[in-house]
Amino acid sequence: MDLDISEKRKIVKKKLRRLEGLPTLPPIVQRLNKLIENEETSLNQIAELIEKDQVITSKILRLANSAFYGFPKRISTVQNALMFLGVNIIKILIITSSIFDIIYKEDVKLWEHSVGVATCARILAEKLEIKDPQEVATAGLLHDLGKIIEKVSFKEEYKKIEELVQDGKSPLLAEKEIFGLDHAEIGAFLMRIWNLPDRLIEAVEAHHELEKAKDFKKESALIHLANVLIHARGYGDSLYNKVPPLEQKALKLLNFNLLEIREVFLKLEPKLYELKFFTEELRKDI
Repeated sequence: MDLDISEKRKIVKKKLRRLEGLPTLPPIVQRLNKLIENEETSLNQIAELIEKDQVITSKILRLANSAFYGFPKRISTVQNALMFLGVNIIKILIITSSIFDIIYKEDVKLWEHSVGVATCARILAEKLEIKDPQEVATAGLLHDLGKIIEKVSFKEEYKKIEELVQDGKSPLLAEKEIFGLDHAEIGAFLMRIWNLPDRLIEAVEAHHELEKAKDFKKESALIHLANVLIHARGYGDSLYNKVPPLEQKALKLLNFNLLEIREVFLKLEPKLYELKFFTEELRKDI
């Protein structure tokens, strides 16, 4: 008997709560949360805790120095990373670092697409003078988190989605037919479980359907635009076999016009070249 949409949604969410097929959160996260909650905690104390885990330290420094954050000087210590990126972003990188490894192992093209969107999001955020462009870049990095969850935790269902897409159905409709919700909703649901900032969650959840954005409409529009531009550039790949539709509402929200896109691409191109080297470094490490 075929399940209705609401039943499918319940099954998916139940499975996500158990994180089947996905790595558990690193033990350091709980200790980090306690330190962050204490207002008297210094950056040095947070850095000392993180540095006790050499694997996580190396991942944080690698991600902090990648082109999608775009710092002119190399970040050589966790304390520097905390100063430049902030505690929130470092916490997010710790929580999701194992997910990034899975993305890379499972689907290099999806990884390249994700870091491409992160890079483009930062460039757009800086151009449009949106607060905390590094945090916006992190939202870009996580925007397709739901897709890798689908691939890892719902292997059979994901094959059915791919078949539907090959038959001409749009990826979002294919996901909703199989799961009752799409990858943006799945990613946002997991981000809520991880207690990540609302600004990032909403930007991820609404990046295909901007009407879902309530408090962070500009950030959602920016991730939507960055996603479309990276697809148009052909950097990396995802379920879309063509450029997803650009919502005119995004350009209005950002007060951005098509002529300005050329300037963005000129800044983006050398960064994408740098990201290729970053991906090659990952290939050696994994």
